[in-house]
Amino acid sequence: VLSIAAGITTAAMEAALPEGTVVVRSMPNTPALVGQGMAAVAPGIHAGDDDLVWATSILAAVGRVVTVAESDLDAVTGVSGSGPAYVFHLAEALTAAGVAQGLSSEVADTLTRQTLRGAAILLSDSGEDPAQLRINVTSPNGTTHAGLEVMYERGFAEVIDAVVAAATARSAELGS
Repeated sequence: VLSIAAGITTAAMEAALPEGTVVVRSMPNTPALVGQGMAAVAPGIHAGDDDLVWATSILAAVGRVVTVAESDLDAVTGVSGSGPAYVFHLAEALTAAGVAQGLSSEVADTLTRQTLRGAAILLSDSGEDPAQLRINVTSPNGTTHAGLEVMYERGFAEVIDAVVAAATARSAELGS
C-alpha cells in the first residue's frame, strides 16, 4: 500500500490491513500535477528496500522523491505538502501589492508569475544557497534592501516558522 493520507501513520494503516501488509507512507505535493512535485516516503514495519524503490518509482514519475524517517513526515507535510499553498498565497499578495502600486492586474499577475518561476528555477538549478541568492539581488541601500528591511522588521521569517509549525502540528494531530 502506498499511502498519501496526511497524518495517518503506517502503524495505523498496518493495524487496519491484513497482517504483514507492506505499507509505504508518502507526502507528495500538488506540483506533481505539472511533473514538478516533491514527495517524501517512509517505510512501514514490513517495507523493505525493494518496496521503497517501488514507491519511489511511482512518485518519481511526477517529480522528485526523498526517503525520510516516518517521524519526519509531519514536518515534510508542513514544509512541502502544504508549501505550494504558501507560495500561491505569496503570489496573491505580491500581485495585489503590484495593483496597489498602480499596475494593472494583468501586468501584476504576469510579473508575479514569471518572477516566482524564474526565482524557483534559479534556486533549483544554480546550486547556490538561498541566502547567497538573496544577497546577490540586494544592493546596499537599494530597493530590494528597503523591501527586505520591512520583512525583517515585521518578522517574515518568524511568520514562516509559525506557519510550518502549525501545519506540522496539524499533521501530527490527524494521526492521533
